[in-house]
Amino acid sequence: MKRITVLKFGGSSVASIEKIKAISEYLKKRTENNEKLLVVVSAMGKTTDSLLKQAAEITADPDIRELDTLLAVGEQNTISLMAINLNHIGVPARSLTGMQAGIKTFGQHTKSRIANIDSEFILKELEKFDVLVVAGFQGVNENKEITTLGRGGSDTSAVALATAIAAPCEIYTDVTGVFGTDPRLYPEAKQLEQVSYEEMLELSALGAGVLETRCVEIAKNYHVPIYLAKTLSEKKGTWIMENIDLLEKKVVTGVALDKNILHVTLTCNGCSPDFVEKLFNELDTQSVNIDMISQVVVGSNINISFTCKKTDKHFLERVITNLSSAFPSIESTIREDCAKLSIVGSGMRDVSGVAARAFRLLGKNDILFYQVTTSEISISYAIDENNAEKAVQLFCEEFNI
Repeated sequence: MKRITVLKFGGSSVASIEKIKAISEYLKKRTENNEKLLVVVSAMGKTTDSLLKQAAEITADPDIRELDTLLAVGEQNTISLMAINLNHIGVPARSLTGMQAGIKTFGQHTKSRIANIDSEFILKELEKFDVLVVAGFQGVNENKEITTLGRGGSDTSAVALATAIAAPCEIYTDVTGVFGTDPRLYPEAKQLEQVSYEEMLELSALGAGVLETRCVEIAKNYHVPIYLAKTLSEKKGTWIMENIDLLEKKVVTGVALDKNILHVTLTCNGCSPDFVEKLFNELDTQSVNIDMISQVVVGSNINISFTCKKTDKHFLERVITNLSSAFPSIESTIREDCAKLSIVGSGMRDVSGVAARAFRLLGKNDILFYQVTTSEISISYAIDENNAEKAVQLFCEEFNI
């Protein structure tokens, strides 16, 4: 039996016909080395942005079911072109949409989640073809409607497929691997040879942007090692794996910066105790992912602050509107000029003094923070966006990132 490997190529890697041809030649060499390949691809270049722009020219609030149908076109374009080219150069290949690949989803349109995958069908198709080219980012729900998984969903598709067929997963993009922080913010940042699922999960969730959070979560839950590297590069990439397999554990592994956040404060004076419950029910109904939650209660006066993605602003406004009808005294402040700065490291749970160094560094450099949250392996701050890049550089120097 030939070895099966899942490979994923991002949008910048397949941004032109020339790039698709180059990747096809690489895939051909892999198949000649006794491999069967399941290749997950994104839309070419900025195709998704272009499709969103077209919809925005019609309305600022498009129907999300129709938006999913529109956005799925991007990946279908890529899979067809790659399969055409593979067959042209003598590699038996077939393209599959998310629906054809049996990627079943649930949840709200534009941010659906994967329920299960028809692995039996995929394995049978791999007996007939050397390469299956699957559209990432999409699937089909119980109503047979096309759904999408949200930005970065192709990473999730790839790891979920690898899990379903018990294969290793390689993700190729335009970076050589995982760095301690974004090299554009701190050029001296070091590339990591290995990073634990736990640390990568924190870095992704906190805004590092290298891998989509859900894909790391699936890999962690099902023990699927991920290899992240630059497309068609000879340079070694980064392995994301179990914490126990790491050769060296740093106190602070990385610094993450997320500028795509809203800092939200809701104040309700004279509110009934069920205010908080109804708030979180509304956030859940609108699928608004929140972070950095803090609450202050004085008598019947409740003050809650949290952060969420700027892309969820429309859904957040619906939440506030719905709450206002039940709680007329509610006041809301939404700040768009904030950033979330985080330090992450599995060694933090065993070494004292990391928090003291971090707070001292911010204070010494007059960088104010509006909210702070911690986990066993991370500390996150909501700070002014105009101080964000300076803070990244300070933390990287302090912790030798």
